[in-house]
Amino acid sequence: MNKFYLFLLVFVLLLFTCCQAEESGKYDDIEDIISPENDKEFDKGSSIVFSELNNQLVSDLELLCRIWGFLKYHHPIVGEGKCNWDYELFRILPKYLQARNTEERDKVILSWIDKFGKISVCTSCKETPSDAFIKPNLNWMENSNMNNALKSKIREIYQNRHQGEHYYVRKQNNADFVEIINERPYNFYNPDAGFRLLALFRFWNIIHYYFPHKHLTDMNWDDVISKYLPLFILATNRLEYEMAALQLIGETNDSQAYFYSGDLEIQEVRGAYFAPFRVWFIEGKLVVMDYYNPELTDTTCIKIGDVITHINSEPVESIIEKQKFLYPASNKTMQLRNMSFDMLRSTQNTLNIQTEQNGQQMIQLYYRSALKYYGISVIDKVYHLIDGNIGYARLSSINMEDIQKMKNIFENTDGIIIDLRYFPSITNSLFFAQYFASTPTPFAKLTLPNINNPGEFTFSPTYIMPKFDEPYQGKLIVIVNEYVQYHTEYLAMNFQAGSNTTIIGSTTSGANGNVSNFFLPGGLKTGFVSSGIYYPDGTPTQRIGIILDVWVEPTIEGIREGKDELLEKAIRLINE
Repeated sequence: MNKFYLFLLVFVLLLFTCCQAEESGKYDDIEDIISPENDKEFDKGSSIVFSELNNQLVSDLELLCRIWGFLKYHHPIVGEGKCNWDYELFRILPKYLQARNTEERDKVILSWIDKFGKISVCTSCKETPSDAFIKPNLNWMENSNMNNALKSKIREIYQNRHQGEHYYVRKQNNADFVEIINERPYNFYNPDAGFRLLALFRFWNIIHYYFPHKHLTDMNWDDVISKYLPLFILATNRLEYEMAALQLIGETNDSQAYFYSGDLEIQEVRGAYFAPFRVWFIEGKLVVMDYYNPELTDTTCIKIGDVITHINSEPVESIIEKQKFLYPASNKTMQLRNMSFDMLRSTQNTLNIQTEQNGQQMIQLYYRSALKYYGISVIDKVYHLIDGNIGYARLSSINMEDIQKMKNIFENTDGIIIDLRYFPSITNSLFFAQYFASTPTPFAKLTLPNINNPGEFTFSPTYIMPKFDEPYQGKLIVIVNEYVQYHTEYLAMNFQAGSNTTIIGSTTSGANGNVSNFFLPGGLKTGFVSSGIYYPDGTPTQRIGIILDVWVEPTIEGIREGKDELLEKAIRLINE
């Protein structure tokens, strides 16, 4: 009997030792993980090749996109910046692509996750508040064909997710929006299939977890991955890759989401030559607004107010329909505004156009550097009296000293016109808005992201414009149009809190708030509006723009007569 118990004890000890060795060995790889700074394995290319692209592979890659993005923003090892998560995608892809069925596929993912060791219990992780405006969920996982072991592992990671400072995302100076960081640009001129896939994975997951307006897009964001996988994987050159990326960016319906730099091929295809005059869509037609350089006015028969109907014999309407998908925007007005910049652009130095007034003619085009920028110079300080009883101000270059001067000059006027059609000096102009508030007035609330629970957004307390001790007593008219975007839209909301404010004009950008920028492989710089800005009643400004009191647009007749019809309307409203 004693020998039996002795044997049993030895057996248990051996079993425990073996288990400990196995458990220890299971996570030894975590010590071999290379930091992002030292991981150079794929610096010259991913070596990923796709032999075919069928429906099953698209479905599996869509799942991998979600899992890769989930781990990126939730797994503590990734959040702490212990590994290059881009290159981990390239390490797992060959095995993932070789899996013959879902069982092998899930084993590959489980083994990959196990590589990063056990996850400690999170004592600070909190449940999503019941009143959160946007709530993260794991429906994609629960509804997938993953096995129970993998689903259980994902639930475990979510329950014990990374907390605090994150390697790939942070709150910007404790502000109400996130900043995307440490996304390497990988400046390959022609990124290979692996890096193109990384571009899609990176962009989709950034928007999925940190874009506060994902619920406002035309296309369900869950459907975007499968739509764009073929475009990214099958792109054969730089231009096709840029086109795929630009279309993907456009699915956000965000006027601030476009290429800030890096779109070399698209710009080359659009051309380096421009018409000597600016055009704008008015009353649904492409209208000549003004000449960039006054001395070029006599070089063509084109007059201000002329309507262009054809470009190189193609109707303008046809050009819009064929090219609009390459112009991301929050609304149609902004899309047409952005298209107008390129309508008379070419790779050749001449362009054949047709107008309602003069028929067809060939016009000379010029390099951009030869054309002066139109509009008000940022160094000009424009504030003056109109007819002795109306103050007028463009806030394009205003400082605190100017604000006080304006108050003194405009103090006894019947009304003040603030023209926001020229991008203002935001930092100082905000102080001017309080001058018109006679009572504390709610004007906005924001959706706040929670980087400790990716995908969660909650409403901030309502922002209040405080009462000014000696507020302005006359009328305030604020002029807006599609050139009002970004911080200028938020400034308009500040002025709206005034006690006697009227907002006039037309649809604004619908891209209100701060912008977070980041790179896609190939050096493509893009971004998105990372602030969710709403009116106090919950009406969004994203895509809609600023709520107007009086709708006023330029007319073709007014352009021909040299009128500023928005300014004229503002003057009439004050004199009434």
